Amino acid sequence: MLVVLSPAKKLDWEEAPFGGSMTMPHFAAEAAELAETARELEPADLKRLMKISDKLAQLNHDRFQAFSLTPDPEDVRPAVFAFAGDTYQGLEARTLSPEDVQWAQDHLRILSGLYGVLRPLDGMQPYRLEMGSRLETDRGRTLYAWWGDAIAERLNAEAAAAGTDMLVNCASVEYFGAVSEALDLRVITPVFLEERDGKRETVSFYAKRARGAMARYVVQNRVTTAAGLEGFDLGGYRFDPDQSAADRPVFVRPWPKG
Repeated sequence: MLVVLSPAKKLDWEEAPFGGSMTMPHFAAEAAELAETARELEPADLKRLMKISDKLAQLNHDRFQAFSLTPDPEDVRPAVFAFAGDTYQGLEARTLSPEDVQWAQDHLRILSGLYGVLRPLDGMQPYRLEMGSRLETDRGRTLYAWWGDAIAERLNAEAAAAGTDMLVNCASVEYFGAVSEALDLRVITPVFLEERDGKRETVSFYAKRARGAMARYVVQNRVTTAAGLEGFDLGGYRFDPDQSAADRPVFVRPWPKG
């Protein structure tokens, strides 16, 4: 089983919780090319491109200026520990054991606008570049055009290496939209619902955390089958067989208090 997550806009640049060598992102050269394109943009251009504040535009301009194909070790962090935000609060990667992280290295992937696909221990440089950004390159006007079939083909290869034909999609629509029809895997997309007064709905904030928690559940329990997902109970969720479909398992919990 392979699980995919979205990245996060917010980064956590603290040291990794345990030692060990980082791995090289598969698309490191492509990331450097994209960074070179973004390096030509002024802060005002980045502000418009990503709809961010002047402060964040300047920060990310500086990051692109500093981006290197061969960065110094102190300038990179393992991807699974570098991202913060709602999904990563659910994943709680810093509390996983070293054995969990090593298993995740073969079974968890992070989709990225800049890096395409990241393994947990891939060393990444600080950046912000959403997959939906309309950054024009020589391959087209969007990052979807830039990546084409590359992400799907890489996931096919990663799944084959892990001995699976199944992918659990815990990424957002924006990021999973970069996975083209070249994907040859069975895709299972969990749905997380909050229930209140007899009504159920998806709440983005909670769903993001739940997607991270589902990835954690898969890693800690070494889940390799679709049926194995049904035991997910982190955060108070329970599997609802009546509302679920084969590739759309539904998990429900009472609306959180507070």
